Amino acid sequence: MQERPWVRHYGPGVDPDPTIPEVSVVDLFAEAVRTHPDRVALDFLGGTLTYAEAWQGIGRAAGALHAIGVRAGDRVAIVMPNCTDHVIAFYAVLRLGAVVVEHNPLYTERELAQQFADHAPVLVIAWDVVAPAAASAARGARVIAVDMTRALPATKRAMLRLPIAKARHARAAMTAPAPGLQRWHDLVDGARPIDDAIPRPAPGDLALLQYTGGTTGVPKGAMLTHRNLVANAVQSRAWVPMLTVGGETFYAVLPMFHAYGLTLCLTTAVLMRASVVLFPKFDPELVLDAMRRRPCTFLPGVPPMYPRLAEAARRRGVDLTSIRVALAGAMALPPEVVTLWEAATGGLLVEGYGMTESSPISVGNPIAPTRRPGSIGVPYPATDVRIVDPDDPSHAVPQGTPGELLVHGPQVFAGYWHRDAETAATLLPGGWLRTGDIVVQDEDGFLHIVDRIKELILVGGFNVYPSEVEQVIAGLPGVAEVAVTGLPDGDHEIVAAAVVPAAGAQLDPEVMRETCRTLLAAYKVPRRIVLVDALPRSVVGKVLRREVRALLS
Repeated sequence: MQERPWVRHYGPGVDPDPTIPEVSVVDLFAEAVRTHPDRVALDFLGGTLTYAEAWQGIGRAAGALHAIGVRAGDRVAIVMPNCTDHVIAFYAVLRLGAVVVEHNPLYTERELAQQFADHAPVLVIAWDVVAPAAASAARGARVIAVDMTRALPATKRAMLRLPIAKARHARAAMTAPAPGLQRWHDLVDGARPIDDAIPRPAPGDLALLQYTGGTTGVPKGAMLTHRNLVANAVQSRAWVPMLTVGGETFYAVLPMFHAYGLTLCLTTAVLMRASVVLFPKFDPELVLDAMRRRPCTFLPGVPPMYPRLAEAARRRGVDLTSIRVALAGAMALPPEVVTLWEAATGGLLVEGYGMTESSPISVGNPIAPTRRPGSIGVPYPATDVRIVDPDDPSHAVPQGTPGELLVHGPQVFAGYWHRDAETAATLLPGGWLRTGDIVVQDEDGFLHIVDRIKELILVGGFNVYPSEVEQVIAGLPGVAEVAVTGLPDGDHEIVAAAVVPAAGAQLDPEVMRETCRTLLAAYKVPRRIVLVDALPRSVVGKVLRREVRALLS
């Protein structure tokens, strides 16, 4: 391993080279059950399961899935918000040696169909609200509908059935009929637990396909092994040595279908034997209700969440001081947000960096006085970086010179599903991952992002790939050409499109947006559509996205 000047800036007690055990993700949960069986593992709006109870549920679900033919290596799609059954299904699929493929339940039928066609699931486990769309998208694959209200406390389930408008509205937001589809609880409740003779997966086996645009902007499945996921959980645990095994409460306000939320709340939390409080969506009021029921000690999130929570807590008089550590990722963390949050909690808020291909975390600000707001931090334990010429990644640039960030470590993925050319372009010899981000590394090893090679747009912490939005707009009547980019909007980005109308066409941007809403998840729909005479191009005809951005600004 190369010289690592940044290690001296690690927080107290951080092991720079933690041992990565040769176990599977399933083994992590089994060990948590062995050591902390009676600890609350999951809390979903007040409905709880201990680690022992959750393990029993995982065993029954794995037995039920095996009985209907799911086998090692099969892809099983999960299309659910955060809820108890999401966690049970995730670990049950992995227990069989099958491969979880996480999907955003906000996706349209078209978006789901594209990803299903790519990975060919044998089974889709979907939230019943979106299960009919998932069934249409699955094109013959078996679909099982999940009613997540079944995990609520009995009193809350009863309240949802009250014959009043408020209860009907709340119930419709959480569950819906799924005619013609088998129900998850009908399949799992009372099922025979998985036979212990059926082997658990090996560390090197594929565990997860997580769709991402990588550095090219074309969504594709990043292959993450059990070893990758276990490694990033161990690295993340090493990063916060002040947290106590068996004594923490993690809040899953980040969606677990996103790599960031998955790693911290589905694997790292289990490694910590933490209680995980699950939220189907980020709602400050729900979070504050939970703070009074089961106070949070560790909160991973995205920057916009923190001022909203701090303000809501001030308004309601809710104490946030139990939250000792908060992490922010997926977008830049403004210093004023750090100041506001730390004043409200007395804890620390630090920034991290990663990408799906690194499971996802590879860089973090020390959880110590050595942190540097405005920087993304230093390489994680057991992680190396290089800063190279983006046109020749074999050539390192001088310290202090902008270059492309390369990452190396046990969390780096195994490649893209059925995309050898993209894998070769992203995963260099020796296992070095091209991030597509231009950074500067100072003499202490702290990294500062300068620019992105990839054209990825970050909207509220979610990735939007310009090519996907362009494909939809280009298919609209009267569109000759289109270029999509991201525009700054305060601390966030919005999606914007420059559209060239076909000769004689009369286009209405608002009508175009309405059509996009039927084909794209809401966060991908352009907030701005500007009609232009021509797109700026290079001498070889390539659309110049920087100039498109300037045109739309």
